[in-house]
Amino acid sequence: MRIMSALLLLVFAYLLGSLPIGLIVGKAVKGIDVREHGSGNIGASNVGRVLGPVWFSVVFALDVGKGLLPVLLVHRLGVSLAWLPVAVGMAAILGHNFSVFLGGKGGKGVATSLGVAFGLSWLAGLIGFGTWLAVLGLTRYISVASLVGTAVGAFCIWWLNDKRLPYGCFSLLATVFVFVKHRANMARIRAGTEPKVRFKKK
Repeated sequence: MRIMSALLLLVFAYLLGSLPIGLIVGKAVKGIDVREHGSGNIGASNVGRVLGPVWFSVVFALDVGKGLLPVLLVHRLGVSLAWLPVAVGMAAILGHNFSVFLGGKGGKGVATSLGVAFGLSWLAGLIGFGTWLAVLGLTRYISVASLVGTAVGAFCIWWLNDKRLPYGCFSLLATVFVFVKHRANMARIRAGTEPKVRFKKK
């Protein structure tokens, strides 16, 4: 019974993570495919560039929720498998990054990873988000803020959960996924062509 519940939670987390919120919002608000504008990404930062800061906030919050809700469900249902919270969190991130609704394509997983962080340790989530805000304020590069904030938040998840192995594995994988997804951004940063934050006013 525990294994069946765990499998259902993993499937739910992946499908919820797969929901392309940015794409849905772009279609609903302006009738456009955000993949055809800006950076071509479905995440909140590109939605912000295309639709403005209000819709950045909406997509960011909903993408965070995709990571937070499945982890909260694990805690709520009390399925006593030590690895399940981190596995469900990873399933949500994989859904966002490799969405079944987008043929295996997706976003970069930063906001969804933040939601998972809040579910695994609210303090780690706050530290990661605070780091993201601080680095964004200093550099005005969302990509740099995302890389640093994710790395710091992931480390805190491991540290604040008594350095247990499942949390260490999750923290490492989540960080690697975000860095891999930001390869193009890192190349543009080295070339001096990475755009700084500049939302269009609508």
